[in-house]
Amino acid sequence: MAAGADLLARIAERRAGVGDPRELVGELRRALVLVPLDGGGLWTAEFGGVRWVCGFTDREALARFAKARGESGREWEFAEVRGARLLDEVVPALGVPAGVAVNVADGAGSMLFPPVAGIVPDAVAVDVDVEGRG
Repeated sequence: MAAGADLLARIAERRAGVGDPRELVGELRRALVLVPLDGGGLWTAEFGGVRWVCGFTDREALARFAKARGESGREWEFAEVRGARLLDEVVPALGVPAGVAVNVADGAGSMLFPPVAGIVPDAVAVDVDVEGRG
């Protein structure tokens, strides 16, 4: 089974309206995702007031992203990062509302993991107040 295949399967389930959302988050946490590097750090994008770390399940998904950006000729450096590290360490370190976007150029194969309780640490979840009450 290709790297990221289990995560892709959980994404497909949720987009079809089946499967357990907790299993999807768990699969991201276990998965190694490819995150492009930009200026010495991980490549992020801002959308809807959220800073998104863009991760990809495999090189082909990253290539589709590059093509969609009109940058298919560019050589993309990337890091392989465990999803748990993105959610537990990288997102909080950004210091702004942040989440993880997987396979953003893949339309029906993409999935956003927003900065909410149960996905990111409560301390940085936008739906938890400063005292930790939801």
